[in-house]
Amino acid sequence: MNSIYQIKPWFQKQLQPIVNLLHKLGITPNMITFLAIILSIAFAWLITANNQLVIWLPVVLLLRMMLNAIDGMLAKQFQLQSALGEILNELGDIISDIALFIPLGAIFHFPSWPALAFILLVIINEFSGVLAKAMTGTRRYDGPMGKSDRAFVFSIGAIVLFMFPTSAIYLSYLVYVFIITIAWGTFNRLQFIIKHQNENR
Repeated sequence: MNSIYQIKPWFQKQLQPIVNLLHKLGITPNMITFLAIILSIAFAWLITANNQLVIWLPVVLLLRMMLNAIDGMLAKQFQLQSALGEILNELGDIISDIALFIPLGAIFHFPSWPALAFILLVIINEFSGVLAKAMTGTRRYDGPMGKSDRAFVFSIGAIVLFMFPTSAIYLSYLVYVFIITIAWGTFNRLQFIIKHQNENR
């Protein structure tokens, strides 16, 4: 299934000069990962205090995507991989997603139980990607509604909500679409694992 994640090679190419500069400055991948987590939590707190700041969500999510790409590039290109780095990278994405989604769920007026279901599915979705790596050696990012897709959809939603505040009543139904699509994406990741295991018996 197609996902925005497929533009990753092009995105990384644009970030290469920044990666080279950060390496020269002695910045480590773990520093970048921590920064991405702090950015998400700090912005979640800000939009809780002032809902109007939601218009900055696309910028924050783009920065987070950049930081997520940069930490991986630093680690791989300069042999800076570590067990701690991999743990922070995987847990950091989940922590950041949940930290941002909780206030966004309130701003978009998502119903409580569907919103909780979506949060649980985010965790399961990311776990499925990690499980694929453990069982097949390949970390899976299949969509729809992988982390890059979630960032894009929420960015569009934030812009629409800011420009048309009354649209909140309609945006509240999006959580059901999110649930269906993220379940589909999780199924695609698990299906890859099963297919790989069957082919290698």
